[in-house]
Amino acid sequence: MGQREYVKLLHRELDIKLIYHNYQLESERERERGAIEMAFTMRAVKVPPNSVSLEEARTRTFEFFKSACRSIPTVMEIYNLYDVVTPSQLRSNIAAQFRKNAHITNTKVIDMLLFKGMEELGDVVEHAKQRHHIIGQYVVGHHGLSQDSGTKDEGASDFLKNFYKTNYF
Repeated sequence: MGQREYVKLLHRELDIKLIYHNYQLESERERERGAIEMAFTMRAVKVPPNSVSLEEARTRTFEFFKSACRSIPTVMEIYNLYDVVTPSQLRSNIAAQFRKNAHITNTKVIDMLLFKGMEELGDVVEHAKQRHHIIGQYVVGHHGLSQDSGTKDEGASDFLKNFYKTNYF
C-alpha cells in the first residue's frame, strides 16, 4: 500500500467517523427535543370537554372545589402558611372565590372559569408561585388578613374605617 492509498484510507475513516459523530449528535438532539416536548405536554393542563348542561357544569364545579380543598394541606406545607392562616380560613377564602361567580349560568363561561381555576391550582401546587403571591391573593385579599378582620378598626372613626376598607393593599 502506497502513501497515497494510505492517506485516502485515513480520510475515508475520518469521514466515516465524522458522519457517525454527526449522526449521534443529531439523534441526541432529537431525543432531547422529544424529552422537552414531552415534559411540556405533561405539564400542560388538559382542557375538559364543554359541559352539555348547567347540571354537568355544576357537578364539575363541585368536583373542582373538592380537589382544591384536598390540596390545601399540601399548599399549607409548601408555602409554610401556618403562621399566617389556618386551613379552615384558607378553605373559606377559596369558597368565597367560588361564591363570587355563583350567579353565572352560561355553561361556556363556567367551563372557562373552571379551566382558569384548574390552571391556577396547578401552578400553586407545582410551586410556580412564591409565598407572597399566595398570601396576597388568598390570605390577605381585599379586606386584610382574615385573622385581623374583627379587631383592626375598633377605635377608628367611620371616615378611617371607610378609608381602610377601600385602600387596603
